[in-house]
Amino acid sequence: MTPMASLIAACVAFVGSHFLLSHPLRAPLVARLGARPFLGIYSLVALASLVWMVIAYRAVPPQAPLWAPPDWGWMLASLVMLFAAILWAGSLVGNPAMPEAKVTDWAPRGVFAITRHPMMWSFALWAIVHGWMWATPANLVLTASILILALGGAAGQDAKKAKLMGANWRGWVARTAFFPFAGRAALGAMWPRWPVVAGGVLLWLVATWAHGPLGGMAVGLWR
Repeated sequence: MTPMASLIAACVAFVGSHFLLSHPLRAPLVARLGARPFLGIYSLVALASLVWMVIAYRAVPPQAPLWAPPDWGWMLASLVMLFAAILWAGSLVGNPAMPEAKVTDWAPRGVFAITRHPMMWSFALWAIVHGWMWATPANLVLTASILILALGGAAGQDAKKAKLMGANWRGWVARTAFFPFAGRAALGAMWPRWPVVAGGVLLWLVATWAHGPLGGMAVGLWR
C-alpha cells in the first residue's frame, strides 16, 4: 500500500468509525454491552484510527502544494482561527449537544447565538483554513476528512438529539442556527462572555506558537 493510499484508508476508517458508532451501531451496542463499555470501545477505536491517520500522514513523502495562498491569506487565516478558538472555548460550557446535557428554554447567547454547533464549526473552520493555506494532496485528504466529520457529525447530532429529546431539541433548533450567523439572534447576544474570549485567545496563542516547535510554518502573531 502506498503512503497516500494508507492515508486515505486511515481517514476513511477515522470518519467512518465515528459515524457508524455514533449512529447506526450505537443503540444496539449500548443495549448489548452497556453504556460505559461502549464508551470505552468508542474511545479506543477513535484513538486507534486517529493514531493511524497521523502516522500515515507523516509517512507521505514531501509534496508540492497545488496552489499558493495569497499574502493576505495569512492574516485572514489567523483571524478565522482566532474565531474558531473562541467557538471551541465557548462550546465547553452549557452546551446542550453534549452527552447527558439537557435543553432548557433559555435564549441562546454567546457562541450558541452564533451557531448551535460551535465545537463542530471550530473543527470545520480549522479544516478549511489548513486545507486552503497548505494545499498538498495529503493535507487536503486530511482536512477534507475533518471537515466531513465535523459538519456531517453536526447534522447527525441534530437528527439524533431530535429523536432523543423530541420537542425540547426542536425548540432549540428553532431558536438557533446550524450555519454561523444564519440565525435571528441580535448581534449583542452573539458576543461571548470575557472568560470565553480570554480562553479562546489563549488557545489561539498557544496553538499558533506551537506551529514552530512542531516543525510547521510560523503563523499568527509569530509569523
